[in-house]
Amino acid sequence: MLDQAFASGWIAPAGPDLDAFEAELALKLSVPHVLAVASGTAALHLALRIVGVSPGDDVLISAHTFAAPAFAACYLGARPCIVDIDPATWQIDAGLVAEELDRRARRGALPKAVIAVDLYGSTPDLVALRNACDQYEVALVEDAAEAIGTRLCGQYAGTFGHLGVLSFNGNKLLTTGGGGALVTDDPVLVERARVLANQARLPSLDYLHEDVGYNYRLGNLAAALGRGQLATLPTRLANRARVHRRYRDRLASEPAIAFQTTVPDCVTNHWLTTVKVNETATGEATAVLMKLRESGIEARPGFRPLQLQPVFASSPFIGPGISTRIAPQCISLPSGGRLTDDDIDEIAGIISSTIG
Repeated sequence: MLDQAFASGWIAPAGPDLDAFEAELALKLSVPHVLAVASGTAALHLALRIVGVSPGDDVLISAHTFAAPAFAACYLGARPCIVDIDPATWQIDAGLVAEELDRRARRGALPKAVIAVDLYGSTPDLVALRNACDQYEVALVEDAAEAIGTRLCGQYAGTFGHLGVLSFNGNKLLTTGGGGALVTDDPVLVERARVLANQARLPSLDYLHEDVGYNYRLGNLAAALGRGQLATLPTRLANRARVHRRYRDRLASEPAIAFQTTVPDCVTNHWLTTVKVNETATGEATAVLMKLRESGIEARPGFRPLQLQPVFASSPFIGPGISTRIAPQCISLPSGGRLTDDDIDEIAGIISSTIG
C-alpha cells in the first residue's frame, strides 16, 4: 500500500488512502465517523475543545494513566481533577465518578467532561460511566489510545463515549508511525473537529479563517501504512493474547504476583501485560524491574499516578488513594507478539527467582 501511495503522488495530509483508512476504521469499529489526525494527544485536544471545554472548566481524569489526557485539558486552560482507581482493574472507579458528579450537581459545579482511559488495553466500566455522564449531561471522552481491538459487551473500545480517541503511536498494536483518530457517531461533532484539524480553513477561494485551528490531519502515506496494519490486526491481537496466556501460566504459582483484572464482558487486546508485585514487600517491584533490566530485558514501571506528578501536585484528587499505593508496585512486561515461549519463560524465571 505504501508503494501505491507513493506512486499516486499523494504525500500531503490529503489523499485516497486517508479517506480509505478513515472509512475502513469506521467499518471495523461499527461507527459512522472517524477522523484521522496527527496523534492521539491531538485527538484528545480536539475532543475536549469540541465538547466545549474552556479556561476554568474542570475535567475528571483517571489517576492511573499516561499524562496525555491531563495535558490535553491543560492546553485549553481547564483543570484536571484526578479520580482514583478500582483496586482490581486499576481503571477509573465508575462509582467514584458517579458520586462526584452527584456532589457537584448539588452545588452547581459539574465538570465539563470526564475522560475515561482504557488502561493497558482493558476498559473501565464504560457503561456505568456513560450512564452517569448522560444523567448530568456531562461529556464522556473515551481515551482508547491503548485499546484498539478491545471489546466490551461486544462493542469496540473507543465507541462508548460521546467521543472516542485512538492512538497509532509506534508502540501501539496498530501504528502509522505516529497518529491517532477521533471516533464518534455525531456528525456535527466530527465536522467541527475536521474543520479545526485543518487549520480551521473554511471553503473559499482564498484563505478564510473564522476560528483558531490546528495542523492536525494525518498524512496520506501514514494512512496507507495504517490500512496495511488494520488488515493484519487480528493476527497481532492473537499473538498478544498468546503472550499474555503464557505469562499467566508461568506465574500462576507466584502468590506475590497479581495480574490486572478485567471488568465483566471485556475482551482485552493485551496491549501491555502488566503485573503487580505484592505491595507488602516494599521495594520488591523495583528489585524485579532492575533485575530484568540487568538481564537486558526492557521492562517498565507502571504509569506514575497523575497526583504524584509534580506538574499536577495542586490538582484536586478524588478517592482513598488506591492508585498511590498500587501503581508503584506495577511492572509492564515485554508484550510484543514476536516473543517466543522461551523468551517468556526466561522473563518469568527471573521474576520468580527475584521474589522467591
